[in-house]
Amino acid sequence: MNIILFGGTGTIGQRIFSEAVSRGHQVTVFVRPGREVQLSPLPAKVIEGDLAKSDDVGAAVQDQSAVISAVGPRGDASTLVQTYETLAAGLIKAGVRRLLVVGGAGSLEVAPGKRVFDSPQFPKEWLAIAKAHGEVLEFLKTTDLDWTYISPPALIEPGERTEHYRRGKNQLLTDANGKSEISAEDYAVGLIDELETAQALRKRITFAW
Repeated sequence: MNIILFGGTGTIGQRIFSEAVSRGHQVTVFVRPGREVQLSPLPAKVIEGDLAKSDDVGAAVQDQSAVISAVGPRGDASTLVQTYETLAAGLIKAGVRRLLVVGGAGSLEVAPGKRVFDSPQFPKEWLAIAKAHGEVLEFLKTTDLDWTYISPPALIEPGERTEHYRRGKNQLLTDANGKSEISAEDYAVGLIDELETAQALRKRITFAW
């Protein structure tokens, strides 16, 4: 497929890029003007633009099969929803419907009606970002895009690519020891699997070991 990746220079974005390229997809990377791109192999194309301008987004995604966003909040967490509103407007202008979003874990349920970030033990310094990611999910539900919102488990960090993962829906996945984790590499495997199979259109899913 021809794919455009937003947020491709971040930790998870780089792994998504590598996984997509390894499977033969043509990946374009969208970056802020002047942002250095250090990816190997080189992207099919690098497009500079302003993610706050739907015209820039629309021009960039033209003729792409799918859009992957690994964009997180920069500075004020409350701007994240605005970023996705602009991104969605750009996709609509360009007539591109497929959008895969690297989401947050905070809005996953740990019990019926109780989300991860509802816990008193949830770190206060991460609360605003976690809630902003949850608001992105609610916004996507109001659009006509063929979106998939992919939440990581509680812990995601660079590690081993095993190609093994479990797939869930709206509940936080934990193993027999109560751990909720995955490598960024295996998260990328799951995300590109979803890109290729489109099993969860207009749904949230999650991956964990």
